[in-house]
Amino acid sequence: MHLVTGGAGYFGSLLVDRLHRMGEQVRVLDISEDHDLPDDVEVVHADIRDQSAVKKACQGISRVHHNVALVPLAKDRSAFWAVNRDGTRHLLQAAIDAGVEKVLYTSSSAVYGVPESNPVDEAQVPVPREDYGRAKLAAEALCWEFAGHGLDVTVIRPRTIMGLGRLGIIQILFEWIRQGRNIPVFNNGGNVYQFVHADDLADACIKAAASPGQAVYNVGAESYGTMRETLQGVVDHAETGSKIVSVPMSPAVALMKVTSALGLSPLGPYHSLMYGRSMYFDITKAKDELEWAPEFSNVEMFCQSYDWYVTNREEVFRRRGASQHRSPVKQGILRLVSWLL
Repeated sequence: MHLVTGGAGYFGSLLVDRLHRMGEQVRVLDISEDHDLPDDVEVVHADIRDQSAVKKACQGISRVHHNVALVPLAKDRSAFWAVNRDGTRHLLQAAIDAGVEKVLYTSSSAVYGVPESNPVDEAQVPVPREDYGRAKLAAEALCWEFAGHGLDVTVIRPRTIMGLGRLGIIQILFEWIRQGRNIPVFNNGGNVYQFVHADDLADACIKAAASPGQAVYNVGAESYGTMRETLQGVVDHAETGSKIVSVPMSPAVALMKVTSALGLSPLGPYHSLMYGRSMYFDITKAKDELEWAPEFSNVEMFCQSYDWYVTNREEVFRRRGASQHRSPVKQGILRLVSWLL
């Protein structure tokens, strides 16, 4: 039986659906009661910080897919550590006590901060630059600590996730394109930026969870390009009149930091850190050891996700209580920015 923590969230719910269609028994641990999961999936409504609830959720489980995380949109520094690090400690302790065969931890590319060089492979030393990334790396360290006590753990580090139903900050971008507004890139948008489709990530996670032995895998698209090329691809696809416009990076980043700190913008420190910088993974290890191959390119996943958003937009704005990657985001001062571009 599989336990999927965060199984009501964006990626977690997709992973649950994939496992269920494979005929696997699935249990979900999630604080949210807003979900659309199959009827025969057992749901434990609990906070990952509730040690006793996590212990009960792990009983009778053979494989754990640990996806619970407070994402950068939350901008809550103390909660990053309480949920992403301390919650992971509860999960790992419960897993080893319950005799779980395998734990698959979905980490983040944020652990690398601004990489020294690209492409980034698993040998590059992680140096996170903000609290979300630091907390995720601390959770990875706990994985290796428990591995030393006999727990079989694998860590997946995905690039920024896209796919059907992916909202959050991406929803603002899609809404601007739908309205025909201009889309900013920093400087000339020449930074190479890789994404990963949620379906491709789910495939990698399932293969890794079935593979014994401790490992780390970087996961991302195989076909990708610059930020300008990716956004131009979806703008051309949408045909709404949007254009890609260049803005100087230094003043834009400074403005992003100030407005975020004042609560005027939904963007967090990681967004201002990475939007104008290059980051892409070497995925050779995952391809070779897991026999995994990503299907979607950057442009394909953006176009598919945009079409889903346009079709489901009215339902999206009626949503309440869903995870931050499955919900629309209040634009704040970004609404004014869109008018000025």
